Amino acid sequence: MSRSFRSSVPSAPRPVAGPPSASHQTRVTGVPARVSFRGRRAAFHQFLFISSRVKSRALKERLIQESDLFVSKGTNQIDNRSEHLKQFFTKIVSAFGNFAQPKNTEDYSRIRKRLLNVGYRGRNAVKIYLGIKCVCILVLPAALFLSSFFIPNHVSPLRLMIYYILLALVGYFLPNLWLKIEIADRQKKLLNSFPDAVDLLVVCVEAGIGLDAAMERVGSEMAFENKVLSGEFKLYNSEMRVGKPRKQALRDLAMRTGLEEVRTLTTLLIQTDKFGTSIAKSLRTHSDFLRVQRYQRAEEKAAKLGVKLVIPLIFCMLPSIFIVILGPAAINALRINQ
Repeated sequence: MSRSFRSSVPSAPRPVAGPPSASHQTRVTGVPARVSFRGRRAAFHQFLFISSRVKSRALKERLIQESDLFVSKGTNQIDNRSEHLKQFFTKIVSAFGNFAQPKNTEDYSRIRKRLLNVGYRGRNAVKIYLGIKCVCILVLPAALFLSSFFIPNHVSPLRLMIYYILLALVGYFLPNLWLKIEIADRQKKLLNSFPDAVDLLVVCVEAGIGLDAAMERVGSEMAFENKVLSGEFKLYNSEMRVGKPRKQALRDLAMRTGLEEVRTLTTLLIQTDKFGTSIAKSLRTHSDFLRVQRYQRAEEKAAKLGVKLVIPLIFCMLPSIFIVILGPAAINALRINQ
């Protein structure tokens, strides 16, 4: 009964959904609109930041490229100027060297050999060396002559002439002294690493490598330790590739170095090649000899050390010891006398 009554009673009509009001629209859509505006502004600021970073990075790269270009141009200009100055100086020195070039072949070969011992193998090395000698002979007295105009002095003409002659002699012997020092320094470098090179040569030959290939291998291995010795071995290999006989190439190697040890090794290799004996055994014997000789040189230097320390002890250590020991006593004696 109740169910039929409820079903028979008409239900109230539902309100039809119309357009939302203005207050409801602003209340519903206000927050998303504000959020979207903030997102757009953040995206805009991020875009500006990224674009500024990209521009600054591009500007930095441009500045680095321009600076590198400027530095490279500057270095190229400096290199060109130095090259021009070098060529100009070489021409002047060569012109002087033409007049001073010895006519005797023995003197020429002696100077050439000394320059080879230093490492100067150029065709005009002798001419440039003699030209430098002439320039030193002229420049030093000329410097004294020009300085006499600016420095007031009361030197007699005879004494001034003696000074000119002494400076000319200094200019003549100064290149010889420089050449002697350079030869000694280069030979010392060669001698320090030569026993190690011979040991490597022994290892390579005993391993079954030929003599020329062993010399090439030793030259490449010694490049990290001693570039001078490595250059000599490489030059020997280059001469062998050109077609020079091994005997002549070994003699040229001994002449360029100027060391008795290298000359002994080249003589040993020439005789071994001539008589057909074992190269490995000969090199092993010579390697042992060089090792003992290096040990003896070290012992000799150690024995000379005590004698060399006498002069510093007498002139440096003993006066300071006397001052420390006798100084207070001398001061007390002076105070008592006063």
